[in-house]
Amino acid sequence: MAMSEFMGRGVGQVFVPFVIKTKSVILPAPMLSHIRNFCIIAHIDHGKSTLADRLLHLTGTVPDRDTTEQILDTMDLEREKGVTIKASAVRMNYTAQDGDAYELNLIDTPGHVDFGYEVSRALVACEGALLVVDASQGIEAQTLANLYAALEADLAIIPVINKIDLQSARPEEVSEDIASLLGVPKEGIVRISAKDGTNVPQVLEAIVRQVPPPKADEGLPLRALIFDSHYDPYKGVITYVRVVEGRITANDSVHMMSTGVDVKPIEVGIFSPLMKPITGLGAGEVGYVATGLKSVHDARVGDTITCTVNPAAEPLPGYRHPKPMVFAGIYPAVAEDYQNLREALDKLQLNDASLVFEPETSQALGFGFRAGFLGLFHMEIIQERLEREYDLDMVFTAPTVAYEVLLHDGMTLIVASPAELPDEGLIAEIREPWMNIEIITPTDYYGPIMDLVTKRRGTYKNQEYPAPHRVQLNYEIPLSEIIVDFFDELKSRTRGYASLDYQFAEYRADELEKLEILVNGEPVDALAAIVHKKDAYHKGQRFITKLKELIPRQLFDVAIQAVGGGRVISRANVKATRKDVLAKCYGGDITRKKKLLEKQKKGKKRLKMVGNVEIPQEAFMAVLKLEEE
Repeated sequence: MAMSEFMGRGVGQVFVPFVIKTKSVILPAPMLSHIRNFCIIAHIDHGKSTLADRLLHLTGTVPDRDTTEQILDTMDLEREKGVTIKASAVRMNYTAQDGDAYELNLIDTPGHVDFGYEVSRALVACEGALLVVDASQGIEAQTLANLYAALEADLAIIPVINKIDLQSARPEEVSEDIASLLGVPKEGIVRISAKDGTNVPQVLEAIVRQVPPPKADEGLPLRALIFDSHYDPYKGVITYVRVVEGRITANDSVHMMSTGVDVKPIEVGIFSPLMKPITGLGAGEVGYVATGLKSVHDARVGDTITCTVNPAAEPLPGYRHPKPMVFAGIYPAVAEDYQNLREALDKLQLNDASLVFEPETSQALGFGFRAGFLGLFHMEIIQERLEREYDLDMVFTAPTVAYEVLLHDGMTLIVASPAELPDEGLIAEIREPWMNIEIITPTDYYGPIMDLVTKRRGTYKNQEYPAPHRVQLNYEIPLSEIIVDFFDELKSRTRGYASLDYQFAEYRADELEKLEILVNGEPVDALAAIVHKKDAYHKGQRFITKLKELIPRQLFDVAIQAVGGGRVISRANVKATRKDVLAKCYGGDITRKKKLLEKQKKGKKRLKMVGNVEIPQEAFMAVLKLEEE
């Protein structure tokens, strides 16, 4: 069965207790000097996956007749969005021009900033990196972010200029930029077209010549780095590993050093690119270990595998738990779907350990879940997978960030939802997460970007010029200001030329308060937000104006109020739909008309006391559109 089938069926399947045994292949152990472990780093849409496809064809790993675009991207979403979401690995056998046979292990990394931790683990598993730059776009923010991460991991960098076949290509200009950035002669930079295959064989030769072989020792106790994993319905968790020291076989009992789990592997193998069982992986090699575990939480990215017998003294450095940065409420549109939503989230979590969720109850939306995501793009991917793979109709509340709340008694709470904020009298200070952001843009758009960041409470740090006519602007900005539509506005103000990268900096105290929305006198917890005091007044006013348009008219007047800092900031009334009770009066005494109107007035007053106001889903996302006006 193909690897893509395994990965596609990994979500939404029940783990079964039997395993289909596949015969292991005995491969000759390669010499360490003939192993090359490398990855491809690039900004989104610079041709990383296309280059990987071309390398697979040139080395004969995948026959030309079996070709599909984005071979290593196995999810439909990856193909549609053109973004690698899950890392993958593949082994290629290549005979170089000097006649020697080499084992090339390509570790394909995610391309989006939300998956930065996975990228960092994949980089540690390599000795070299291909830095791919689009000949028409030039150096962009994630190009630099990933380059700095690769340099920090002490990798050999091979610069490659891609898409030289485009009419808008500027290979000379881009090669000068890369040469000045890396301090290498521009003549040595390989210029290719991954789409046409132009000069791609030169890339393979550069990998063999410039990427150093791994430094490893099979005589030491086993230490293997998990740089990714996925769930398989038959073999449990498949961990993608780079063996740093020692050797691992399917007969060894292994130990996960951070989670403390012991397991006997079902099989050990390599990706070529399908899963191919082999007898064992030696030091310096890359492959997989099918553990049989039922959740990726037991075998996390960044963990170290060692043998249960004769274990290593300490794990490999750099392991950390993925930390969610963006939170949102997920509620079933129909209350009966609650159990289906829980099961769907459980199954998604089998494959994605960075997704966290817990039950939550809302007065307005009923029973649901508060889920944590690595970023807004990660949230979008989860939302689309829930809709496509599980056919669920859901309400997602506006995304929020986690705040640190210091109480007067010295306790510190982490608050992921505005509804969880304690009473104002108990709070000493509220701290919000701040990010370091890097924006790379043509110098023409310097002014509009400064204006945008200043409006979002950002502070200027410094600027650099990685290339002529391009500037890198470094700012600090609250995460709450960039999670919604900051990137869209940045693109529109710079005609799509600016690129963005961000990293978490710290939590900082500020003048923050809870903005509550009352509908018919009742607080709607799902519409609450934590805002800066100086923004509370105009945000409250705009929110009320928008809600007045969205909430349907009832048979009674509905008051909508925004409350912040213990006072009503804004109020509007949704007028009642009127029934003409005088229609049957054709003239006659005025007292009869007054009696009918008085009766209607009493009825509406009684209805207002017991009536429920239905709030449409658009209202919960209205907060996203406040900045557009």
